[in-house]
Amino acid sequence: MPHPPITQLALYVKNLPKIAEFYAKHFGFKATWSEARDKATLTPANGGCSLVLLQASKGHRVGQSCVKIVFDVPDVPKFKAAQAKLGLKFGVIHRGPNYQFSNVRDPAKNLIQISDAYLA
Repeated sequence: MPHPPITQLALYVKNLPKIAEFYAKHFGFKATWSEARDKATLTPANGGCSLVLLQASKGHRVGQSCVKIVFDVPDVPKFKAAQAKLGLKFGVIHRGPNYQFSNVRDPAKNLIQISDAYLA
């Protein structure tokens, strides 16, 4: 039996609308809201894994999880420069054998990476 693909990644955040807007602006996601607006499912424009935003409780320590969201991009410097014009400043570009990557955090302090490692 084949292994199932990852179809959703859940993030607990304090400000759902702010985080939904961030992923729409910088990564092209479209938000679908629950009736109570306590959950947003963010669907990527070009397919792939959806992000589910859930309301963090007062006890949640944002940014303390071991999650990194990785976006495959064909040109890391070009994507980084385009996002900088929109106000998102990625860190330095790290280079490995046949790939490069750069990191940033979303407004809820979740770690994000852009990489061309899987497209090389």
